[in-house]
Amino acid sequence: MDIALIRTFLEVAATGSFVNASERLFVTQSAISLRIQRLEDSLGKQLFTRSKAGAELTSAGREFERYALSLIKIWEEARQQIGVPEGYTKSLTIGAQYSLWPRLGFQWIDEMQTKLPTLNIRAELGMPDRITRFLVEGVVQVGLLYTPQLRPGLTARKVFDEELVLAASFETDLDGLAEHYVFVDWGPEFVHAHALALPDLTNPGLTLSLGAMAADYVARRHAAAYLPARYIKRYLDAGQLHLVPDAPFFPYPIWSVWRDDIDEDVHRVAEATLAILQARIDAEHHAVIAQLETISESGTAEVLGSHPPIIHG
Repeated sequence: MDIALIRTFLEVAATGSFVNASERLFVTQSAISLRIQRLEDSLGKQLFTRSKAGAELTSAGREFERYALSLIKIWEEARQQIGVPEGYTKSLTIGAQYSLWPRLGFQWIDEMQTKLPTLNIRAELGMPDRITRFLVEGVVQVGLLYTPQLRPGLTARKVFDEELVLAASFETDLDGLAEHYVFVDWGPEFVHAHALALPDLTNPGLTLSLGAMAADYVARRHAAAYLPARYIKRYLDAGQLHLVPDAPFFPYPIWSVWRDDIDEDVHRVAEATLAILQARIDAEHHAVIAQLETISESGTAEVLGSHPPIIHG
């Protein structure tokens, strides 16, 4: 069986469209159609009902889907186990969004390699849809995500709240921000809370959907934005960024998503080392929020968009 055909089938099933599947797999729509036709010919059954609205699984397609997932999982297990280098006994693939690799994902790898030196680790980068697909298919055994998408066979656990704080490359207060403010899109909940609490900063002229990567942009320009406390602490310590007094912060949860069939020994070490990092990063968060409280006139730090304001501490 051609694994590419199975992956293509699962992508069309997940997106409900040959067009969307072609965009995600970076092949032409005609290539998608040809692969599905080859698969249907091999099985002797029509797997999708095609229409202008997209592609919907037939009863045979729905039945085949669970086998397709099993085939991909078995293939990935075999590929990863055979690919384990000499001297290593186990393997683990971690997937994470870009913002969660620096100051979290990379440190997690360090901790796991210290605790389990014979663990071979592979890292994957992607948006939530891609990481979730990898988790379902068995390409990835654990993911770090801001917006987890639960599927059968997956379990999500909250790691901690990312504290998004308002920081600028120059010392300023809220009144002096509008002209230099960059809006970083952290998702619909943040956008809503931001609009309620900071209406004067809702039309900045520049929006970045780049997550923590925006910190480098802000630090190198006369600019300000909401950024993760965990990520920018080193910028704050170096004087490259400055917290904005009296600016509310926004708790943004980080989740770990695990395959239920992950190796028990690997799972135990991964959970334990993630807990170590959680305590370390919580301390960094508290240090940044304490600094914000110190420079704020009220002596407290409020939560962005809360009514009435939620006081930190």
